Amino acid sequence: MPNIASVLKEEILRLARKEVKSETEALKKASAHYRSEIAALKRRVTALESQLGRLSKKASKAGAEEGPSAGPSGARFSAKGFASRRQRLGLSAADMGALLGISAQTVYNWESGKTRPRPQQLEAWVAARGLGKRRIKAQLEAMAGRTE
Repeated sequence: MPNIASVLKEEILRLARKEVKSETEALKKASAHYRSEIAALKRRVTALESQLGRLSKKASKAGAEEGPSAGPSGARFSAKGFASRRQRLGLSAADMGALLGISAQTVYNWESGKTRPRPQQLEAWVAARGLGKRRIKAQLEAMAGRTE
């Protein structure tokens, strides 16, 4: 005759396995569903990346046909030209920055070719490009007079 304790223990184990199985079954279904959603999202990302690549190629071809670095006003920007113009005017980077409403570090970044001016900054540069040394010095003095 079997021991009642061992029978009870086996029955408890059987019921525990049954409960665990029912609990984990829901988790397995959810996990499978999430994996299929992730795979679908990965396929979508791949499709969108390839579409982006095609569009950027078209945009670069269209940009190359328009002309190099032409802004909204048709003005072009050259880092070399910007640096030589600043030196011809005898301005420091800080003075040029104050004239254009930017920092001296931005002037250095433009000259080194690390960055390019935004459209608003390009318009300010085009406006300042037409000014002579005297006019620029007068503007800088006026700006210095306002800040003091």
